[in-house]
Amino acid sequence: MEAEVENKNMNTEKLKEIVAFRAVDELVTSGMKLGIGTGSTALLAAARIGERYENGELKDLLVVPASFETRMECQKYGLNIHSLNDRVIDGELDLTIDGADEVDTRKNLIKGGGGGLLLEKIVGYVSRDYCIIVDQGKLVPHLCSNRGIPVEVIPEAMRSVSKHLEGLGGGVTLRMARMKAGPVITEKGNIILDTLFPAEILKDPVAMERELNSIPGVVENGLFTREVNFLYVAYRDGSVKKNPVL
Repeated sequence: MEAEVENKNMNTEKLKEIVAFRAVDELVTSGMKLGIGTGSTALLAAARIGERYENGELKDLLVVPASFETRMECQKYGLNIHSLNDRVIDGELDLTIDGADEVDTRKNLIKGGGGGLLLEKIVGYVSRDYCIIVDQGKLVPHLCSNRGIPVEVIPEAMRSVSKHLEGLGGGVTLRMARMKAGPVITEKGNIILDTLFPAEILKDPVAMERELNSIPGVVENGLFTREVNFLYVAYRDGSVKKNPVL
């Protein structure tokens, strides 16, 4: 049994690599202002970009990473790293590449499984084109099929926001850390409330994204409903499809 689980995990990792490489090779060109998200699949995309930059295939890239982890991966390859506030970026990007935790049939997303939803959303939403790279296991018939929506909250508002989310019909769980005592603390010093909504309540993800962000104390939430211009999906047979019909 253990060998089967190990083999399955290796297969998933290979699919992530295949889809990340395919998207980078098709979409990233020299001179781009490029956003890179966070998480295991986005890190593989960062590595591919870095490799092509090192060997001279890509030049004059301006890269905005969406997390400290992604920044470290970019630094390994000497990529030209910037903030959205830098003059050469001026708050706008040509393309952002990122992964997702769930993708529904309308290409709405749940993100933030790694806790980086705030900067991921900022970077993704100021980008002209948005590319999401996932393996087949991330495709779902409706959001909250397998996981709740991460809601990043000011710590002092934990209880009031929890009650509000419960009033909307959500099941709320404070995300706890695994290698330290206490809750997960985001890069901006906040906590995360993972909130699971029944399908009948989450019929309109666009409206729910706005609703969640209107709650006092909420910094951002993991519903991503902006247009996904490019969706790359790696399937279990090793094939990759661009913008498949879901």
